[in-house]
Amino acid sequence: MIPLAAEMTRQNPRCRLPAREVLLVCDGEPVVFAHSFLSTPRGGRLERWFSGLGDRSLGSLLFAHPGFRRAAIEYCRIHPGHPLHRRLCALSDRPWPPLWARRSRHYLGGASVLVCEVFLPPVEKLAPVNAPA
Repeated sequence: MIPLAAEMTRQNPRCRLPAREVLLVCDGEPVVFAHSFLSTPRGGRLERWFSGLGDRSLGSLLFAHPGFRRAAIEYCRIHPGHPLHRRLCALSDRPWPPLWARRSRHYLGGASVLVCEVFLPPVEKLAPVNAPA
């Protein structure tokens, strides 16, 4: 089962930071909505990497480069009316119930990327993957 990523990069109109939104789809069902943005304006090394990801996952950058440090993971339940919930409904063109989300910041030198992931109900139907022993 290979997730397919539909990427849409956009600018956050309030702060003009580079942003990326991805809806991960597995077997035709959306399972995760990810919204990420950089802490610094355009022009640095991290922004070049970020904007050059194309359809590759952000994790392919964050977990492959040894210089990244990950801060604590925070969890919350987002309800209709929350900005991420509204954005997800607009992108997927369907209403969603309250959803679980997590976020963490990944640092590289003086720059960072904030990654927010919203887990959609179909994610519960995915078969678990057994990790190699």
